Amino acid sequence: MKQSGLELFVGLFMVAGFLAFGYLALQLGEVGILSSGKSYVINAEFDNISGVKKGGAVQIAGVVVGQVRRTWLGEDELAHVALQIDNGVKVPVDSMASVKSQGIVGDKYIQLTLGGDEKLFVEGDVLTETESAVDLESLISKFAFGSVEKK
Repeated sequence: MKQSGLELFVGLFMVAGFLAFGYLALQLGEVGILSSGKSYVINAEFDNISGVKKGGAVQIAGVVVGQVRRTWLGEDELAHVALQIDNGVKVPVDSMASVKSQGIVGDKYIQLTLGGDEKLFVEGDVLTETESAVDLESLISKFAFGSVEKK
């Protein structure tokens, strides 16, 4: 009888551990079932996103307020970026999105500059007021090989 009580305790402990592990995996992985009410997605159109990747940060005034959910090339030959924004952050429709870099060779992220309009973006809206990344490699190449025009 003593042995079966110990086995029962170990079994319950293992089940509780697996449940805790599963819950953490779902929370950290941001599975849509559990996190659907915590954020919304707006899309942005850029001429060039130059290294922005899925999972990259979305920031406002240096504070991370979301992440890049997806990037793709549209039929219009523009780079499209799905931005997952925390629900507590309201983005006016006259806001601007810019591709920025953490230092000279750092990770790329999306910087949102909020506008002053009272109307706000909602799930699925498209942000078209964007500023693409400065391509330092091409600027250096143009300067080094003499294709920069001097005034």
